[in-house]
Amino acid sequence: MPRRSSPVPVFVVCAALMLAGCYSGSSDEPRALREDVRLLAEATTIQAVVPRNATFESLLRQQELAPELASAVVSAVRNVFNPRELRANQQYWVVKTLDGLFREFRYQINTDELLRIVFREDADGSTTVPFDVERVTLPKEFVRSTVTAEITPEANSLIAAFTRGRENRMLPIRLAEIFSGEVDFNTDLRQGDTFTVLFDRAVRNGEFIGYGDIHAAVIEVDGRRLTAFRFPDADGKDAWYDEDGQSLRRQFLKTPLPFDPRITSGFSYNRLHPVHGTRRPHLGVDYGAPTGTRVLAVADGVVVRAGWAGEAGRLVHLRHSGGYETMYLHLSGFGPGIRPGVRVAQGDVIGYVGMTGTATGPHLDYRVRKNGTYVNPVTAFANMPAGEPIAAERMDDFIRFRDEALRQMREPASVPVLMASAD
Repeated sequence: MPRRSSPVPVFVVCAALMLAGCYSGSSDEPRALREDVRLLAEATTIQAVVPRNATFESLLRQQELAPELASAVVSAVRNVFNPRELRANQQYWVVKTLDGLFREFRYQINTDELLRIVFREDADGSTTVPFDVERVTLPKEFVRSTVTAEITPEANSLIAAFTRGRENRMLPIRLAEIFSGEVDFNTDLRQGDTFTVLFDRAVRNGEFIGYGDIHAAVIEVDGRRLTAFRFPDADGKDAWYDEDGQSLRRQFLKTPLPFDPRITSGFSYNRLHPVHGTRRPHLGVDYGAPTGTRVLAVADGVVVRAGWAGEAGRLVHLRHSGGYETMYLHLSGFGPGIRPGVRVAQGDVIGYVGMTGTATGPHLDYRVRKNGTYVNPVTAFANMPAGEPIAAERMDDFIRFRDEALRQMREPASVPVLMASAD
């Protein structure tokens, strides 16, 4: 996959900025690239967003690229990007010479990547078939940051506590995932609970673009002080441990949703059905959540069933060790590769919240069986044993990391900026 050695800016709004930023190269750059810079000095840039129902080829042809050339471009693009993944409302840019010749096309794949197509010119100035296609990773900086949020009457959920402080909702969602084996963020939170997080804030051109890794967290929930530190396990994989080196991993997550879910209907043997109007058992817990919310496997297991199940709509059924089975009902769709016989790991996306089958609104009906008998999901996994702690021979390294993380949370102003390359 091609890469440029010089940084590529996120937004290109005029030809002058493109000349000064994207193509600012060193003296050892290839001659062809330096000529490309010179030619783009006499160009105009169109910035727009992808309309609904557009295809990659229709987008190119809309910009008056010849049909045969548009088809050739789409074929070449497939080597680095799936054209079917073109998304509505994503930004794109078209660069043309002053006399209307197509020179460059850019598409914002995601926050960190651009698709870039550069058309060459032959001696007489006409656009020819040769062009370069590349997927460009944009450089960014990571700023080590600390933030503290608190549950208050005005912000009475984990997400509200952080977004009230102007953080993106993805930060509390990721925090909830870390403590998912310890805390039920739907039922355990109380006013005055606090959450302090040490993390990397991703910045490009001085603007916030997202979050990097969370390194540590200290939370106080319902009178309990809980800590989490990211540290490699015995296999070298990142894992989470408390301040004593005990693993935060549990065999089962407390909930299958990656945030503080809202229980809309509990486990009952005599519930009034909201659609049929009759009393019948409800052998699971309903979590209200927006359509499309990720549904996670609560434990390692095997997919028993993934398909349509009548009133349950789209359903995923997993089998776990210890005689446990879990079921996820009314899904709008299935996670990547989810089909019978596939093994899943704890935290894998197995589906997305929906309202398929018999449902009055988007929600997840989550069910648990133990040795063939349905049990209440809220209480079934309340006291699961922890995973392996940090080995004694690695404790000194962990303690040094832990103490430095705690110091950075106490003294956030002293934390340096961490640079990241475009690779």
